[in-house]
Amino acid sequence: MSTLSTHVLDSVLGVPAAALDVMLYDEQGRRVTEATTDADGRVSFDLELGAGTHGLVFNTGGYFAAAQRDTFYPEVAVSFTVDPEQSHYHVAVLLSPYSYTTYRGS
Repeated sequence: MSTLSTHVLDSVLGVPAAALDVMLYDEQGRRVTEATTDADGRVSFDLELGAGTHGLVFNTGGYFAAAQRDTFYPEVAVSFTVDPEQSHYHVAVLLSPYSYTTYRGS
């Protein structure tokens, strides 16, 4: 089994994306849990993931609306494959109103 965390940075402002809602989906596409990024733009999910493809959906529309900023992407969906031999997965997102980048962090 593997653990999961995420980190979202607002690349336009150069700050963590705090108070951004994140939903986690399992390999069957069912919502497992949801959380909100902390002041440092981070979430550590208190669960273990089994093997297979999982997904994170970031409510970017809500984040930008709360800051009275426009955005082209109302949500960012990131699918990733879990190998149970790996102990931890960290999904990082660099976010702006009109683009995003994601990568596997450490």
